[in-house]
Amino acid sequence: MTSKPRYDGHADWYDGFFSQFAAANAAELTDLLGPGSGYCLDLGCGTGLYLSAIAATGRTVVGIDASADQLRVARGRLAGQQPPRPALLHGDGAALPFADGSFQTVAAIWISTDVDDFGSVLTEAVRVLRPGGLFVCYGAHPCFNGPHAQLRDDGSVVVHPNYRVSGWHRRSPWWTVGRVRDRVGMRHHPLAELLGAFIHGGLQIERIAEFGSNPVPNTLAVVARKPPPAG
Repeated sequence: MTSKPRYDGHADWYDGFFSQFAAANAAELTDLLGPGSGYCLDLGCGTGLYLSAIAATGRTVVGIDASADQLRVARGRLAGQQPPRPALLHGDGAALPFADGSFQTVAAIWISTDVDDFGSVLTEAVRVLRPGGLFVCYGAHPCFNGPHAQLRDDGSVVVHPNYRVSGWHRRSPWWTVGRVRDRVGMRHHPLAELLGAFIHGGLQIERIAEFGSNPVPNTLAVVARKPPPAG
């Protein structure tokens, strides 16, 4: 996903903290994916929190991540499962080690804020999708989750002027010390930039959904499809 594995050294903490949210997120993710078959690439699979949820839809899962430390935890999670278990690979999301059209589905879960260039990663995802294949992006809502977003106790969000500042943000005064963004930083994409990547990549958007338990959503999901060949 990036030349610098920012999550190396944080994998055990990350898995312990975010596993508490995985069940709710997984239910939303499986609804977005719907039943399916064939190979699904879990792009940026991290510690493997969603591998089982994807497999439960009927798909054969292949996970890839840039962080060897995250993959170590993912392999440990799979160790007690009966074969066939998801295959896990160490690799770069902007240079995927797969042939064109290898996957019927690609799921990109919580990665848009962790890659250097989401557009390049999305272009690679489109390349490895077969024509008519499904792409599901589930992650941080760019309007209400980021270096510009200050969450208040009543669930409201104050959006600061740096919303328009795309790129890497290493610190924000309202990030909780010790949480994931304080540890690894965040790549912010304004909404137009994020959705523009889908258009530039040639995907056809079929569904957009907002999720989150607070009154203001913190999660944005985009379901899109690679068009079949013309004619």
